[in-house]
Amino acid sequence: MTDKTALWIAHVTVTDPERYGRYAALATEAIAAHGGVFLVRSGSYVQLEGNQRARNVVARFPSLAAAEACYRSPAYQAALDHARGAAERDLVIVEENGAG
Repeated sequence: MTDKTALWIAHVTVTDPERYGRYAALATEAIAAHGGVFLVRSGSYVQLEGNQRARNVVARFPSLAAAEACYRSPAYQAALDHARGAAERDLVIVEENGAG
C-alpha cells in the first residue's frame, strides 16, 4: 500500500515583500527537494469564510510524512527565518483521501 499524497496549504499576508521574496526562493528549493510540487501560488480567489489573506499557496507532496519532513528540514527552517516578521501566515498539511 502506498502513502496517500498530502497538500500543504498556506494562507499568507505579506508585510515585507523583500524579505518574503528571499523566503519564497529558498522555500521553493526545500519544497522541491522533498518531492513537493506547487499547484497554486497566489492567483485569483474568492474568500467565502474566515480570515482573508491575499496570497494562497497549495503544494502537493508524495505523503503527509514528506510534507512534514520538509517543514522540519534545516533547509526549510532557514527559509522560514526570512518569513518571520515579513508575513502573517497560516499553514496546514492535509492528507488527500481521494474522492468521497
